[in-house]
Amino acid sequence: MNRRLLAYFLLDTSGSMNGEPIHALNNAFNGLISMLRSDPQAMDTLHLSVTTFDREVKNIIPMVDLASFHPMEITCPDSGPTHTGAALELVSALVQIDLIKGSTEVKGDWKPLLFIFTDGKPSDIQKYRQMIPVIKNMDFGAIVGCAAGPKADESFLKELTDNVVKLDTTDAATLSSFFKWVSSSITMGGKSQGTGESISLPPPPSELNIII
Repeated sequence: MNRRLLAYFLLDTSGSMNGEPIHALNNAFNGLISMLRSDPQAMDTLHLSVTTFDREVKNIIPMVDLASFHPMEITCPDSGPTHTGAALELVSALVQIDLIKGSTEVKGDWKPLLFIFTDGKPSDIQKYRQMIPVIKNMDFGAIVGCAAGPKADESFLKELTDNVVKLDTTDAATLSSFFKWVSSSITMGGKSQGTGESISLPPPPSELNIII
């Protein structure tokens, strides 16, 4: 049994993503899957889980290996809040179920990766802040936050992780370049975990602003 690399995606589908941004997100995410499929190591080890959050939080793609992943269209309501805290709560529960812990008999999975994409800020700030220490204690190999578009507030993501990317727009080209970078982060993450070192993310393309 191969050790698996589990990657969790939390995608903001609140009302402000309606229209062009959600189309761009669908295209960019499907592009990510195609890029990852060209990497033999990812095909061997990578498993993905996709959760969307708006007023409701849904694990639309439960953990599945990359080869069996069938992209589905991500949709969003016309309007409504952004329940980022509830999304973190769901992910913490999913990790408890999905992750195979190492023991003397089994090597167990690699440290999981968490990617959070939002074009706004949490509507459930109290729950979001309650979940931050929980997520930080879960020993993710890397947590990457992406604040996309003019209304995105990266300060909340900074409370959760040091790896925050700010995108000026939510158009197709920008989102594609972000997910290309995610693809190389995942493939590098898989390789560095094989050596037992902590994950170092690759340098981002120039159109992505890393917030330090």
